[in-house]
Amino acid sequence: MRIPFIKMHGLGNDFVVIDARETALPVSPARAAALADRHTGIGCDQFIVLEPSDQADVKMRIFNPDGSEVGACGNASRAVGLLLGGERAGRTRIETGGGLIEAQATDAGIAVDMGAPRFDWNAIPLAYAMDTLAMPLAWEDLENPVAVNVGNPHAVFFVPDAAAVDLARLGPIIEHDPVFPERVNVNVASLVGPDHLSLRVWERGAGLTRACGTGACATAVAAMRRKLVGRSVTVDLPGGALRIDWPEGGHIVMTGPATTSFEGAFDDALYPL
Repeated sequence: MRIPFIKMHGLGNDFVVIDARETALPVSPARAAALADRHTGIGCDQFIVLEPSDQADVKMRIFNPDGSEVGACGNASRAVGLLLGGERAGRTRIETGGGLIEAQATDAGIAVDMGAPRFDWNAIPLAYAMDTLAMPLAWEDLENPVAVNVGNPHAVFFVPDAAAVDLARLGPIIEHDPVFPERVNVNVASLVGPDHLSLRVWERGAGLTRACGTGACATAVAAMRRKLVGRSVTVDLPGGALRIDWPEGGHIVMTGPATTSFEGAFDDALYPL
């Protein structure tokens, strides 16, 4: 059986999107990893499956290239908002493993209500109680990160020059540290100017990517909590910029582009469960 897919990206963070709302597509970690492989599969940073939802317009399942399933992906949320916006009069409610979110087309791009961030140590989660605004931990020169959950766990380090950090080496060490029982996304950020940050992200299960929407949200919120920036901030990533707004006590709103690259189909029998 031929399975249609849509290849999309948000700031170069790319996805293979399968619409399985009418015809179910069984997915295993092995199948997701095989389809995400850039040499022998279709190739993507995340494999996205859309399914029916009892509480929203659609359910979005998110798989990393290693086959692990995660609860949130900001860039994929914008892509799904772009894909389904025409069906939903421009506004799409999306069920994710990290909670309900809402995407809407605007003149500035796709705006996604990412919900409220969580800061309690057991909501990140961490292995034991500690201050999440300045964790009393260090990995070489990376120290005292902010921990925040925005549907998935993030550790945010503020450094003088994010580009100078050897994130390809330190990222996996921090991701797999036992203090993070569900692993963690690792963010290194620098203050560029008033309300302007530069960010690089090591994504758990994916590695270095050109953009990470939840990473931008987590980093902006961390900078706001540290009083480094105001309540609205531009976050520059290798693939481009996102705008993050977080009114005090409210939900995070992420705004940025999403793009359809091409459409295709694959032979279901070539990617067994």
